[in-house]
Amino acid sequence: MTKRKPLLLAAGLLAALAGPALAQLALAQTTLAQTTLAQPAPASSGPAQQPSAGEKALIEKGAYLARAGDCVACHTGPGGKPFAGGLPIESDLGRIVTTNITPDKQTGIGNYTEAQFAAALRQGRRADGTNLYPAMPYPSYRLITDEDMHALYTFFMKGVEPVVNRPEETKLSFPFNQRWGMSLWNWAFLPTGTFQPNLQVSDEINRGAYLVEGLGHCGTCHTPRAFTMQERGFTASDPHFLAGTELNGWHTPQLRAGGDAARGVATWNVQDIADYLGKGRNRVSAVGGEMKSVVEHSMNYMNDADLHAIGAYLKSIPNAMPAVQPRPDGQRQTQAKLTAAVDLTPGERLYLDNCNACHFVTGHGGTTVFPRLDGASIVNAENPTGLITTILGGAATPSTERAPSVLPMPGFAFRLSDEEVATLASFVRSAWSNTAPAVTAEQVARVRANLPKHPEPVPRTGFSNASGGTNPTSSRP
Repeated sequence: MTKRKPLLLAAGLLAALAGPALAQLALAQTTLAQTTLAQPAPASSGPAQQPSAGEKALIEKGAYLARAGDCVACHTGPGGKPFAGGLPIESDLGRIVTTNITPDKQTGIGNYTEAQFAAALRQGRRADGTNLYPAMPYPSYRLITDEDMHALYTFFMKGVEPVVNRPEETKLSFPFNQRWGMSLWNWAFLPTGTFQPNLQVSDEINRGAYLVEGLGHCGTCHTPRAFTMQERGFTASDPHFLAGTELNGWHTPQLRAGGDAARGVATWNVQDIADYLGKGRNRVSAVGGEMKSVVEHSMNYMNDADLHAIGAYLKSIPNAMPAVQPRPDGQRQTQAKLTAAVDLTPGERLYLDNCNACHFVTGHGGTTVFPRLDGASIVNAENPTGLITTILGGAATPSTERAPSVLPMPGFAFRLSDEEVATLASFVRSAWSNTAPAVTAEQVARVRANLPKHPEPVPRTGFSNASGGTNPTSSRP
């Protein structure tokens, strides 16, 4: 440990200098799918290598694993072909642009050996030996088993259409444009080893652990980071793993769903979790923010067994939320006041005028239709940015095979002032059993200033799958 101290101090200094910038890089894949860039449609460089009869099932399995890893969301540019790269994100350090991972030999990964492919996913190292930035979630992908890595490689080489597309280079300011510096960070903080099952739990829980900790890279957004910007835990044995954090101003809730809790995911059952991921909604909640893209491009393609395995695993981890005491008799009092509609406060009146038609006087919404506000994580988050953004900009559930209807919530930025939004949000955060602090007009103004003027939906893209199958089961580690 003594020999590592100088390097650890250097790594800490590098991360401290980087500050929020490294956080942007580490979390970039969650926002890339929302950024657009005009570009010509890339051209195909010809058909993929023709698979043998024995390889078709392997390609189908690899396609499923690629969905679980959400590769297409980041590596498909607006109007582009799947995996051809070119999706940008603007950061304080420069533009980060995703690469072409089709098997084109000139502009993609067609010349990668399987060992080089595995090194990119597990160690963040390109074929030429240079380092990737942790916008590529290789700290999680390192857990991919050899068998699944082989299926992924076969899929990308023989099941994906080669596309000639050389995306714009990622350009970062000094010293972050020196990729060699990531070697130090990797040495100090990157865990090693593939997934090892826990013999004390069921096969289902182990399967869920493999998907959550590895391919799904859930900790990238839901695990807090140290000042050196590495995740503060990668497995359920780490108390910080999936304990919730902040992402781009939003609160990402803790996912440790075991035990008792007054609110949040710990109040859900396994089916609730499976529905949320597979449908984009469940009996009490609906996806929003960055999770909409995750469901659209990845989770809704998972089979029922895997979705339930994820739920079983999350329910096996003790929740990390501190004990919360709901307002005594708050549910009854709020419901009675809104029902009577007499001597209303400004917040109560704003709620009845703008929210009651869908979320009702109970704050419970409509099962699988309108999300519940009473006890909701987004409502009770210490940082109200997510709630403010939703009120101002609206939201819509994704269309999935299991739940194809899109249920939109209109935005109220056009009709409510900053003061009115703050008053409304403050009421909701203190109504029923909720106990969150008030919102200020200044907080609303900051969120309003950053709202996209003309948000555009991310196009849904499919795979070129030589076998044509869906939802195969990958190897169970």
